[in-house]
Amino acid sequence: MTQFLGTHKGKLDKKGRISVPAQFRAVLEALGTADIVLFPSFRHPCIEAWPAPAFAALSAGHTRLDVFSDASDNLAAALFATAHPARPDGEGRLVLPEDLVAEAGLSEAVSFIGANQCFQIWDTERALAHIRDARARARDFRLTLPSPGRSDGEAR
Repeated sequence: MTQFLGTHKGKLDKKGRISVPAQFRAVLEALGTADIVLFPSFRHPCIEAWPAPAFAALSAGHTRLDVFSDASDNLAAALFATAHPARPDGEGRLVLPEDLVAEAGLSEAVSFIGANQCFQIWDTERALAHIRDARARARDFRLTLPSPGRSDGEAR
C-alpha cells in the first residue's frame, strides 16, 4: 500500500520528538524512501509531511515559473524557505523543528492524519474538529470521486 490512510494518535515530548506511526513508516518503506519533507500547511494549522520524492515532484512546477516573478518569489519563500528535510530514526522517532511546532499550534497530544500522498501532523483536538467539519462539507457539497475506469464523458 502506498497511500497514507487513517488517523493515529501520538505524543509530542518536551524535546519536540514524535513517533511516526508504524503504518506510515510502512508506506514510506513501500515507496522506497525514509526521507520526508516537513512544512507548514498552506491551508490548515498543521504540519504536512511529504515523502521526499513526492515533494520533489510536487515542487517541480516551481521551475516552470519565471525566475524573477512575484509568483516564483512568493512560492519559494512560502514553500522552500519553511521546508525541513527529515528522516525518522530506527525507532520511528522524529524531531519536529520548533518553528513548525509553533506555527501548527501543537500541544502534547498530536494526531497523524493520512492524506493519500502525504500525512499531516495536527494538535489532536483540532484534528478531530477538522475531520468532522471536512466530512460535513463533503456531504453538504455532495463531493464524490469519479468511478475507476470511467472517463469524464461517460454517462453517470
